[in-house]
Amino acid sequence: MRALKALIGIACFVIAGLAGAQGLQEGRDYTVLTTPQPTEPAGKVEVIEFFSYMCPHCAHFDPVLSTWVKALPKDVVFRRVPLIFRKEWEAPAKLYFALEAMGEVERLHGAAFAAIHVEGTYLVNDAAVFDWAARKGLDRKAFADAYNSFTVQSKVARVKQMSGAYGIQGVPMLVVAGKYRTADNPPSYEDLLKIVDTLIAKARNERKR
Repeated sequence: MRALKALIGIACFVIAGLAGAQGLQEGRDYTVLTTPQPTEPAGKVEVIEFFSYMCPHCAHFDPVLSTWVKALPKDVVFRRVPLIFRKEWEAPAKLYFALEAMGEVERLHGAAFAAIHVEGTYLVNDAAVFDWAARKGLDRKAFADAYNSFTVQSKVARVKQMSGAYGIQGVPMLVVAGKYRTADNPPSYEDLLKIVDTLIAKARNERKR
C-alpha cells in the first residue's frame, strides 16, 4: 500500500509539472545554460541550491526550501553548494563543507544562518567559525581537522569555478538537471519552488524520450 501511494504521488507530481510546463517562459522563469553541466547520480534529476550563509535572502529562503526538500520524489536528488563571491564568504563555505563531512548539516545548517543574521555572530574567519562550532557541541579539534582537510580545500577550489560554469551571479539560485537555471527575482520563494517543480517534471520527461 505504501509503495502504491508513493507511485500515485509521483504520478500526480509529474502530471501537475507537465501541465505547469506549458506556462513556463524561458528568459522569464528560467534560463537554459549555454553549456550543460554534469549531474549526479545517474538516473535521477539533480537540483542544486547555490547559497551562502552570508546572504540574508538565503537565510529567509532556507525554511521554505527545507520544507520543500522533505517532500521531493525519490527520483530527485537535492544538494547545496556554498558559493564564494568574495573573500569573507570563504570561511562560511568551509563551515558548510566541514558540517557536511561530520554529518551535522541537518542539525546545524539553520543554526549557522541564525548565528549570522539573528545573533550577529561574524563567521568570516577561522577562529570565529571554530568558536561557534565548539559552542554548538562539536569537538573543536575534530571540526578544525575537517575544516582544514584536503577534501574541504578541494571542494572550495571547485566552487570557486562553479559560479562561472553555471552562470551564477547572485544567490539563492537553483539549477535543475545541470541545465535549467532559475531566474532572478521571482515573485516569491513559493513561486520559485513551483517553477523548480515544473522544471523537474520537464527534465524527467526529457530523460524518458
